[in-house]
Amino acid sequence: MKTTLLPLNDPDLVQSDLEAVIEILQGQRLSQGEVVEGFEEEFARYLGRKHAVAVSSGAIGLLLALRALGLGPGDEVVASAYSFRETAHAITLAGAKPVFADIDYWAGTLDPEKARKAITDKSRAIVAANANGHPAPWEALHALAKEHNLTLIEDSTEAIGSVYKGKLVGCFGDCSVFDFSQPGALICGEGGMVVTDNDDAAAMLRRLRSRKIEERSSVVLGAWAPLQATLSDISAALGLAQLRRLELLLARRKRVERWFLEYVRSFEGIKDPYIAPDVDQVHWFLYVVHLGTRFSRSTRDAIVDDLRQEKIEAAAYSTPLHLQRHYFDLGYRRGDFFVTEKVADRAVALPFHAHLTEEQVAFIVGTMKDASINVGAGAAIYL
Repeated sequence: MKTTLLPLNDPDLVQSDLEAVIEILQGQRLSQGEVVEGFEEEFARYLGRKHAVAVSSGAIGLLLALRALGLGPGDEVVASAYSFRETAHAITLAGAKPVFADIDYWAGTLDPEKARKAITDKSRAIVAANANGHPAPWEALHALAKEHNLTLIEDSTEAIGSVYKGKLVGCFGDCSVFDFSQPGALICGEGGMVVTDNDDAAAMLRRLRSRKIEERSSVVLGAWAPLQATLSDISAALGLAQLRRLELLLARRKRVERWFLEYVRSFEGIKDPYIAPDVDQVHWFLYVVHLGTRFSRSTRDAIVDDLRQEKIEAAAYSTPLHLQRHYFDLGYRRGDFFVTEKVADRAVALPFHAHLTEEQVAFIVGTMKDASINVGAGAAIYL
């Protein structure tokens, strides 16, 4: 099959999205305004949360949430070592210390019992992510946070629409954070949203986010130094248009997911994404598959290179946070988190978006099969 580049993500935009943006461009307000407020109101209503605060990115959203909830220097925050680095960096940007814990082998989410072992008398919060769209074990994490009087923050920067025990992701944290950059299902260029039911936290989020022009002379608001981390009306218009057809966006991605599942099952060497028993629905961020134990990190990288040679944009899904240079000074080294390292060394993110055809999905998986033979791993059983 001859092909142009098959990218990891291709935004699912329609004419109504373009018209929403054009309307803003032809108006008198491009920066944060009424459209941002409308996006916030509808996003909060979608989740059934009391407040939604639009921000410039998911990482900034987590930083603001930490600060709004009173976390900073001297505090420790328990987090997964298997996470999107820019989001986790918010912990150090807030002045707190990240204390990593290992993950569940199958779901890729923070393991509550391993998180328990990371809690000290300096711990103030747990940040748990719905990794690649798969909900974390929120019931157990809530119990753990309550037992130790910790704030629970939900990182949904890779998740929207997934359902855990009858509730949408974004409903489980004292604050929950979303991101609207690629390759998610809801994309508005750059941007994010923090949701909460806490009135005081919402008010502080807004104070720390930005100051309105009409508030420039306020002495009270001058007590805080906002980051000017706003969303523009341009981005909000695009986000709002997509939120209103989110169900359709997710359904179109589900169709592609079913094709992947069909073809992945014919390949003995890789495991299709796992769904935990207490999870009702998963909407994947990317289609991530896990190579068998006969594969190594180097053979995984060779397979990724082979895919790229065939113009298939694939990537190693995650580099464990504790192995990144930013965290070496905290004393972390390879071998500290066995499960995180084992999963990360064999995880491959494949193109996943609504514009893929069944023929292209078959080509992607077939090319991956051939690549596994090229690197000499053969058909490895996932264990």
